[in-house]
Amino acid sequence: MKNHPEIKFGKNGVLIINLGTPDSTGWFDIRKYLKEFLSDKRVIELNPLLWQVILNIFILTFRPSKTAKAYKEIWMKDKNMSPLRYYTEAQSRKLKEMIGSENIIIDYAMRYGNPSIKSKIYKLKDEGCENIIVLPLYPQYASATTATVCDEVYRCLSEMRWQPSLQIVPHYESNPLYISAIVESIEEKINEISWKPDLIMASYHGIPKKYFDKGDPYHCYCQKTTRLITEKFSKIPIITTFQSRFGPQKWLEPYTDITLEKLPEEGKKNLLVICPGFASDCVETLEEIAIQGKESFIKKGGKNYELIPCLNDRESHIKLFKTLVEKYLFLK
Repeated sequence: MKNHPEIKFGKNGVLIINLGTPDSTGWFDIRKYLKEFLSDKRVIELNPLLWQVILNIFILTFRPSKTAKAYKEIWMKDKNMSPLRYYTEAQSRKLKEMIGSENIIIDYAMRYGNPSIKSKIYKLKDEGCENIIVLPLYPQYASATTATVCDEVYRCLSEMRWQPSLQIVPHYESNPLYISAIVESIEEKINEISWKPDLIMASYHGIPKKYFDKGDPYHCYCQKTTRLITEKFSKIPIITTFQSRFGPQKWLEPYTDITLEKLPEEGKKNLLVICPGFASDCVETLEEIAIQGKESFIKKGGKNYELIPCLNDRESHIKLFKTLVEKYLFLK
């Protein structure tokens, strides 16, 4: 057809998606981020009308100040961004370097905050991606994490007249490369420290117990990951706990914070903590675990305490991503 606009085609797109981050530590940016996050019906499964009243009148009035304080503790001031965004950007860049194909466009997005999933899906489509592979950065599937990423991706495609093909990489809690990378990070940390750990705590983000009761498999996947880690690394006992509970309802147990307070009384005074459910260090690992967790543990009589960093942008992590996405690439 005469004057038909030029249409790019023939490319593969890979979009890695993390949870999200506020744009700054300012009160309004924190509030905006929390509002989007806590308005997700998969995250908070309460009556929507009742929850919006509670959220807007109470939580979004008082919570942003507390959350801002936590982000200020870990904010990368020299880069003007949160660690989660920094490492997700680095993961995207290094995955592109490792795959090294001009026909594959690799980018990243956040489920909440910026850059949005919608903006990046449209960008990949405009750049000629006929096939898009989405990699949610959640090793253990949960409705409140992986499923809500899928929801948003599907919403974006539902608005498109000409849709690309779509592949979503499933959970990878038992992938051998993932388990090996975790074990490698544990061994590296043990070689760095001058003391012997009595115990390793594997702390995963929690979910309300009622989500588990309704059939969410997340708890089982977390236990499976810990079991597979212990099969490859048995020098030090490893236990599973759950962190970051919110509100008065019962969450998955045992709770990380309460366990940290009890361990010194049980003679476990030298502790390593790892967070296998987080692909990148963030406010939950750096502020909640590395700062608050250490303070609680030492206050109750603990002696030595270290957080093992998330896999972040280490080479073994990027190799895992490459393996996860390459089976879905349409290469000519």
